[in-house]
Amino acid sequence: MAVNPRTRTASAGVKSKVEDRALVDRRRRQIVNAAIERFGKRGYHATTISDIAQRAGVSVGLIYQYFGDKEDVLFLAILEVLDSYLEQIPSSAGSSGDPLERFRAAVHAYCRVIDANVDATVLAYRETKSLRKVRRNLIKQKEHETNALIAACISDCIRAGLFEKIDIELLTYQIVMFAHAWALKAWHFRGKMSVGQYVDRGLAVMLNRVLTPRGQRERAPLRAR
Repeated sequence: MAVNPRTRTASAGVKSKVEDRALVDRRRRQIVNAAIERFGKRGYHATTISDIAQRAGVSVGLIYQYFGDKEDVLFLAILEVLDSYLEQIPSSAGSSGDPLERFRAAVHAYCRVIDANVDATVLAYRETKSLRKVRRNLIKQKEHETNALIAACISDCIRAGLFEKIDIELLTYQIVMFAHAWALKAWHFRGKMSVGQYVDRGLAVMLNRVLTPRGQRERAPLRAR
């Protein structure tokens, strides 16, 4: 698990007493990773700043140089995963002229981010409710932005005649839940297949009744790669 709170998080209301941006990024990465491990084992509410400091190998006072409180740490951990979706899905889907290939690339990118941040993904499910309302709303907003990326790929496939005219929102959320299941049920899937195999097998099931005859023809060369 490698969480990397970057400069963009500074505008999310998490303040630091240290001005050196590179140092802030490095220390926050160290502290957030330690916190995720502790939150996962003990739960958010039972974990103290002292617990996090001990795991990170730093002092309690140093943590307060980079975070205002424990909720700041939780918020950055969740926010980082959501921001990674927004970065990696568009870059992976790219500008391919094939809508079906863009759709598949987007789902693969989504699941790769989750695979790299399994503990943080599970933490988001368990503890988003622990954030204050304004932060919960920001998390929801970013989730909607991620979903819009997937929905746009589905819409492109429908317009190209590759997908039937289906409920875009419902299929989008089926994909979201499928992607998150890689983290939520990692104990079952990770010992049986790679994340890439998981996505390919899952899409084969989900798209079985979605693809038009043309889409079925387009899928054949994709499957053969």
